[in-house]
Amino acid sequence: MEHKFVFATNNKHKLDEVKEIAGGKFDILSLNEINCIDTIPEDQETLEGNALQKARYIYEKCKISCFADDTGLEVDILNGKPGVYSARYAGVNCDFNDNIEKLLLEMGDTPYRNARFRTIVALILDEKEYFFEGEINGVIINEKRGIGGFGYDPVFIPEGLTETFAELPSFIKNSISHRAIAMEKLFYFLRHYQR
Repeated sequence: MEHKFVFATNNKHKLDEVKEIAGGKFDILSLNEINCIDTIPEDQETLEGNALQKARYIYEKCKISCFADDTGLEVDILNGKPGVYSARYAGVNCDFNDNIEKLLLEMGDTPYRNARFRTIVALILDEKEYFFEGEINGVIINEKRGIGGFGYDPVFIPEGLTETFAELPSFIKNSISHRAIAMEKLFYFLRHYQR
């Protein structure tokens, strides 16, 4: 592994997931490993904007190749909400359970439960910026199931399956998820990148 990359996140769940997806082929550093304890700004109106804002912040501060992601859950019946506000849907100091409760309350008992997870990864490498996208469709169920994963995983069943992301073993989730799709595109790009 000749090149180190910083993954601009403070979310340990995301970091573990991405390291598992990378399969040891890249040296991925956490913010802790580069002694960055800053609260990274994330106040853009789009997933692309947030991902790039985070990557630029770390790149400008540390001058090391880095990538950042932003993920949103988009629910059809809610006109694409919570979308870019997925992590703080129930308020600034909310947790995952608060977000899920608000989502289920807003959806009520509607039979129209189609949704998708969408991840955007922004990479800064050799002073150039690149984007990679992953998306997976599925449905939102009425109650939480499973103890794995994080975020909205306990209420999201991916298309073609009967288990929520929180019920699936991590190695299965990390082979089919929105983040996995985006990160696989990123890692494919890095494996073939020519300086």
